[in-house]
Amino acid sequence: MAAGMEGGIALNDAAERHRAFVLRYVQPGLAGLIDGSVSTLAPIFAAAFATQANGPTFLVGLAASIGAGISMGLTEALSDDGQVTGRGDPRMRGLVCGAMTALGGLGHTLPYAIPDSWPNAFWLATSLAILVVAVELVAIAAIRTRYMATPFGRAALQVLVGGALVLVTGMLIGSA
Repeated sequence: MAAGMEGGIALNDAAERHRAFVLRYVQPGLAGLIDGSVSTLAPIFAAAFATQANGPTFLVGLAASIGAGISMGLTEALSDDGQVTGRGDPRMRGLVCGAMTALGGLGHTLPYAIPDSWPNAFWLATSLAILVVAVELVAIAAIRTRYMATPFGRAALQVLVGGALVLVTGMLIGSA
């Protein structure tokens, strides 16, 4: 095998493909996941604590998640046509970003689909939603570590502090 080759692929070609993958898919997906996982916390938990009911909270979460997905998808697609930055097709980046935004919000919305008729339904849904948020934030830290070369401890601290601030904001506003 020739020097500078790995698996028959020139190292520069492999590095460039990895960079393009990160710019075109990982970064927009990560931005969407962060936005969906964090920005929807306040409206969902405000609705949860204001109503103490799963049904209305689920609807608020659904609206916040889908609305945020549409907004972030459009933002990503319209902010950069990819020609100057080399970030690729704006429609694909918008789709990836929007889908991951919606997914991030829907993760902690879905526990509120538990029927209010179940015993302790609100506290069960809220506990599950908080658990889902923790998993989402750890996943974000892991993705940042894997693809953005951010040390896991620093990435985890950043997303946990940010997520906690937004979560507490929603709980306080909902409890007012």
